[in-house]
Amino acid sequence: MIKLHDKYFKKFISEAKIQEAVARMASEIADDLKDEQPIFIGILNGVFMFFADFMKAYPFSCEMSFIKLASYHGTSSTGDIKELIGLSQDIEGRTVVVLEDIIDTGNTLEELHKIFKAKKVKQFKIGTLFFKPEAYLKTYKIDYIGMEISNEFIVGYGLDYDELGRNLPEVYQLHTHNMINLILFGKPGAGKGTQANFLKEKYNLVHISTGDVFRYNIKNGTELGNLAKSFMDKGDLVPDSVTINMLQAEVEKNPDANGFIFDGFPRTTAQSEALDTFLETKNMTISATIALEADDEILIERLLERGKDSGRPDDQDENKIRNRFDEYNEKTAPLINYYKAQNKFYSVNGIGSIEEITTRLSTTIDQL
Repeated sequence: MIKLHDKYFKKFISEAKIQEAVARMASEIADDLKDEQPIFIGILNGVFMFFADFMKAYPFSCEMSFIKLASYHGTSSTGDIKELIGLSQDIEGRTVVVLEDIIDTGNTLEELHKIFKAKKVKQFKIGTLFFKPEAYLKTYKIDYIGMEISNEFIVGYGLDYDELGRNLPEVYQLHTHNMINLILFGKPGAGKGTQANFLKEKYNLVHISTGDVFRYNIKNGTELGNLAKSFMDKGDLVPDSVTINMLQAEVEKNPDANGFIFDGFPRTTAQSEALDTFLETKNMTISATIALEADDEILIERLLERGKDSGRPDDQDENKIRNRFDEYNEKTAPLINYYKAQNKFYSVNGIGSIEEITTRLSTTIDQL
């Protein structure tokens, strides 16, 4: 997954498949025009990578040139085609093959036929690396096609999104997914907070930590904060309804969010059900619950080391750490079963470098 400007793109066509299509096109055209010395004309800007690879694969004598047309703004075709840079050489009576990076609506193709009909060429052929048959609105023949693709916006291999992405060696497709809403599980010391920070940046998510939300509301004396404090002062558990209302307020603060990471909630099956019910009112759902799994002995060693710097008493006593692990196991076991029943539970190895664990998490999320 990559981010260009404000949008996310997922890998769509590998570099190897692109090069295979380029080589096949070069072979097909060479077979057809082996008795000619054609002029290949590339349509800038998007065709530059395809054109260069094609010319390296073309085995016979030929000439090359470029013209520039404009038809795109953002992720949609404007339909307004203008010739910006014309040909300098005389091509009357010559065989001309125009190479395009992509043909969708066919508006560019229509303009090309007008241009080259006026130049009285011997024969005029069109080749395109990518073709979107669902979007094609014209009746002109396309002589050579590298590959047909679905009618989705793509970037890479010369194609851009507002000038970004042209340099990518493979092709990416606009990621038009629904919101990604994640729940992260993990024993103390598993790196849940660290990974949540990486994931929120990578996927443009809002990280909602229940502890942070409670502290914010209590510190700022909000109505919900005062209500929660009244239970806490009496030594009672804060009702799930209060917590859900706090989370709802956080969600509503971010109406344009790409999704959320819920951290520290839910902790019981009842809370999971309450969260599902709330998200349903927002036409949302949990995409996945991901548990960072790690060996207890490794985590104990990690927490004891952390305790030397943090000063936290619960990170300096092995017995207290083991008690926290027991509490985690007791509370999360029912949750694991709850989300497994929905096919939304994923276990990820939480041992390794931060980068290795982030990669494992990202692989899981990208497959959702």
